[in-house]
Amino acid sequence: MTIGILGTKLGMTQIFDDNGLAIPVTIIKAGPCVVTQIKTQDKDGYQAVQLGYLEISPKLLNKPRLGHLEKIGSIPLKHLKEFTVPSLDGITLGTTISVDSFKTGQNVSITGKTIGKGFSGTVKRHNFTRGPMTHGSKNHREPGSIGQGTTPGRVYPGKKMAGRLGGSQTTIKNLQIMHINAENNLIVVKGAIPGKIGNFLSISSANK
Repeated sequence: MTIGILGTKLGMTQIFDDNGLAIPVTIIKAGPCVVTQIKTQDKDGYQAVQLGYLEISPKLLNKPRLGHLEKIGSIPLKHLKEFTVPSLDGITLGTTISVDSFKTGQNVSITGKTIGKGFSGTVKRHNFTRGPMTHGSKNHREPGSIGQGTTPGRVYPGKKMAGRLGGSQTTIKNLQIMHINAENNLIVVKGAIPGKIGNFLSISSANK
């Protein structure tokens, strides 16, 4: 059973298939991860496995996090994330999860934070059409009308306006694993995934 795995985005490149076609791929350094907590239906109301990833200095963790990890004899870990599982058979505390739990050709879903682009206008953020650039027009990239006048006398919630763009959690589903390098803990997936190089990622089976 594939629980999932945590990793870091290393970057993109391309590989060539048997027909000589270039395939864009993303390289991910995944794991090894440690099972730091097991949640059961009887005790917690649901079944889940918590994984820890990326060893760091204990000085960078608070005491509750350190105590949680020391309880199972684990090293200090930077990232913790839960994965819901249909069964807990064969899963024990302290077990190491590596890229060996995945296989080439398998489809996975990858979650990460998109690249933050700061405060952006409506043209960039929502693909609004700009105004005319000539004939005395003074409305080039302005948002235009944002609502009615006296009635209702306010702007409706959810109105598309300028604001922060990017920097939000996104999941890309059904990405195919093209290659697995167990020796260096690498997974190569077809296509692009969220975020910039060094971005923290969560990888789970797409058919879970």
